[in-house]
Amino acid sequence: MNAIRVSAFGEPAVLDYVEVPTLSREPGQVLVRLHAAGVNPVEAYVRAGKYARLPALPYTPGTDGAGVVAAADDAGLVGKRVYTAGSVTGTYAEEALCTPEQVHPLPDHVSYEQGAALGVPYATAAWALFKRGGARAGETLLIHGASGGVGLAAVQLAKEAGLRIIGTAGTAEGIELILRNGAEAAFNHHDADYLSRMQAAVGGSGFDIILEMMANKNLGKDLPLLAKYGRVVVVGSRGPVEIDARNLMLREADIRGITLFSATPADLVEIHGRIGAGLADGALAPVIGASVPLREAARAHELIMGSGARGKIVLTM
Repeated sequence: MNAIRVSAFGEPAVLDYVEVPTLSREPGQVLVRLHAAGVNPVEAYVRAGKYARLPALPYTPGTDGAGVVAAADDAGLVGKRVYTAGSVTGTYAEEALCTPEQVHPLPDHVSYEQGAALGVPYATAAWALFKRGGARAGETLLIHGASGGVGLAAVQLAKEAGLRIIGTAGTAEGIELILRNGAEAAFNHHDADYLSRMQAAVGGSGFDIILEMMANKNLGKDLPLLAKYGRVVVVGSRGPVEIDARNLMLREADIRGITLFSATPADLVEIHGRIGAGLADGALAPVIGASVPLREAARAHELIMGSGARGKIVLTM
């Protein structure tokens, strides 16, 4: 089969498209024939060797994918459409081995590309909103960087949960996408007055929750936007940032970091139960920003680390 292999950490060019031996399933594993794989920023950090947890070389990247079960201990699973949230062997490949807990049903009305966009983005958004953010119906939510995979997932999940949503993006297309997916208002973070306009959009009372995708740029600006007892949940950051802690003290506010690695098996069952219910009733519908052939994984990594995100980037087999 064909797969992407990384033999040395480095620039996107280290993502080699090669033929590898057919996978051999062990008892307890599920073999999934993949139609699409999701591309996440963390995979770019790992590929570059700039992440706290690095795999042994060589390896195949990827945790998210979607396809059809080709083999499993449970014969009733064979032929079923599934999405993966985790993998034993990596999903940048035509096939992947998974544990049963990493495989989830994919409704017929959800495409394979959309299924590949679920694992990390939707689980991260749910974890950030409900576990770390404590989101409740009626609260005001700012998603700072709402047009990417995690941001749009958060918009859809928050809308379903009854929050008031404001989002930011860097392009007119991104703003339109945020609004179309359920935000009450959206602002271009390149505009000089966007912070004051966002504050005005919620009547000057501030935000109960802010999801922050680029803390190194925005965290210092986020804190003055918080309401009393507000929470900033840091989903992403690419470096250090300076803040004025008095903005936290005055509001008795919190900054909360997240990593999906902290989720327990029970947490993941709850998260994917929420995702499955949202898929079934149509409340959740992943937006695909770009579909890239598997052999062009290097280009997908360049796209995922660029600016102006408009939905999820996926690889197709």
